[in-house]
Amino acid sequence: MTRLNGNYSYLYLIIIAVMSWWLVKLTGSDEFGRIAAPAHSPDYFSKGYTKWEMSEFGIPKSKLIADEMIHYSDDSTTHMVNPFMFFYNEKTPPWVVKSESGILSADGKDLLLNGEVAVERAAAEGVRELKIYTSNLKVKPETSYAETGAWAKLVSLPNWTTGIGMKLTFADPIHIELLSNVKGNYETK
Repeated sequence: MTRLNGNYSYLYLIIIAVMSWWLVKLTGSDEFGRIAAPAHSPDYFSKGYTKWEMSEFGIPKSKLIADEMIHYSDDSTTHMVNPFMFFYNEKTPPWVVKSESGILSADGKDLLLNGEVAVERAAAEGVRELKIYTSNLKVKPETSYAETGAWAKLVSLPNWTTGIGMKLTFADPIHIELLSNVKGNYETK
């Protein structure tokens, strides 16, 4: 007789478990754990972000620094606040590109610098200091190339040149081209 009562207790436990599962499904309370993330939400971030890229010989090729970096999961873009990009050359001081904000593409091949952008190269033996002021600059870090369709001003004192649209190659051979409406002021000796 005790053997039969023991079997009924297991049966009662199974019935209670099935009824509990059925009530959870009926009320939809199992959906509480599944909250959908907003469409464009960050999945990670960093304050004080730095990324180095080296050549195949271990020589610094470029460096990207930002006050803040936020990565978004939906499109895999990386948004930055106050990004600084350094392009290193063997023969000249590094090019420094800085902006108010920037967006790095998912594949890391395009860096769109928004707002005012300054590009600078310090003076050194055989090269003059050069400053470039523009906006909305698209940089291709992999190929050390940048371009914009916006107004640009090149300053290498005492000379300056302005134009609409610019193409710039940071690596040897360095190449700067203003595309239209080019005007300048050049001091002669």
